[in-house]
Amino acid sequence: MNATNTKPTVAITQGDPAGIGPEIIAAAWPNEDLHRCCRPVVVGYSNFLRRAAAIRKLQLEVQDIRDIEEAAPSQAVIPCLKLGEGSAPDIPPGRIDARAGEAAHWAILLATELALSGAVQAVVTSPINKEALQKAGYPYPGHTELFAELCGTRDFAMLLYLGPGSPLKNPAGLSVIHVTLHMALRKIFSSLTVNEIYSKIKLVHGFVSSLKDGPPRIGVCALNPHAGEGGLFGAEETTVIAPAVRRAQSEGIHVDGPFPADSVMVHARDGRFDAVVAMYHDQGHIALKLLGMRRAVNVTVGLPIVRTSVAHGTAFDIAWKGVADPGSLLEAVKVASLLTAKRGASTPSP
Repeated sequence: MNATNTKPTVAITQGDPAGIGPEIIAAAWPNEDLHRCCRPVVVGYSNFLRRAAAIRKLQLEVQDIRDIEEAAPSQAVIPCLKLGEGSAPDIPPGRIDARAGEAAHWAILLATELALSGAVQAVVTSPINKEALQKAGYPYPGHTELFAELCGTRDFAMLLYLGPGSPLKNPAGLSVIHVTLHMALRKIFSSLTVNEIYSKIKLVHGFVSSLKDGPPRIGVCALNPHAGEGGLFGAEETTVIAPAVRRAQSEGIHVDGPFPADSVMVHARDGRFDAVVAMYHDQGHIALKLLGMRRAVNVTVGLPIVRTSVAHGTAFDIAWKGVADPGSLLEAVKVASLLTAKRGASTPSP
């Protein structure tokens, strides 16, 4: 950031252009809140943005730029940093297409390079389609793993964040971190270890510590029904999860559990916990999205850069029909700007 502009520059990737990514960007762009918190710049192909603006009947000018310094965003102007030298592929809406996966991948690479170099202060990603990414030759199960590899990070996790507001009774909002992520259910049991669970407790403790005054309060989910019911339904609670909790407690972290997964989120909603550690993807995602699907934000913790995302997919069934809700994208940009400010405040002056 230059001295005359204290707002962070945020790179917003276009996502899979066959999905709702371009449309939610266009729909969010005139919103004053978007420009109040940052300097947004899109990374992708401008023709998709123009088409999305036309579908939404928005009077938006899309500017092709070659350098981030050329960006002059406003509620009426979308600067778009082009991918490479070629023209945009002709991608049909609502279909899995390797060319769409390729475009999504290159946008992520360029945005990550900009963030690592300091040219932008955060990256916000629109949704990608994992199958299209695979068809393009990139064997990543999702954004999270791709960002971790690009940043050279081994200790990372997906975290869903729901900011303060109804139905939460917690002024710090609610964070849900996942011990395992994009894998078949049958593989979860062998993937859960004391070290992995402890690592996620530490990561979510650090994340929440940056958002609130005072120590974070963390609840840990059980894996089995009724937290194993004393071993009747499984022993992972006593052999793997509880030792990780005790290890974190010994370091002064305010963490408790394991609790039955069907009750811990109720306690979190009512203010007992600032964060919840889920053992697998759907255990955390379903509960948090029921509390606030349109406000939920995906955050990759453990990276050297700030990266947030919408908490929904490409929605091929409604793509390019002018009805996609940009709410999660707006929240993702706000959270990215907040995290950037928190990182700046914690960096010692030279």
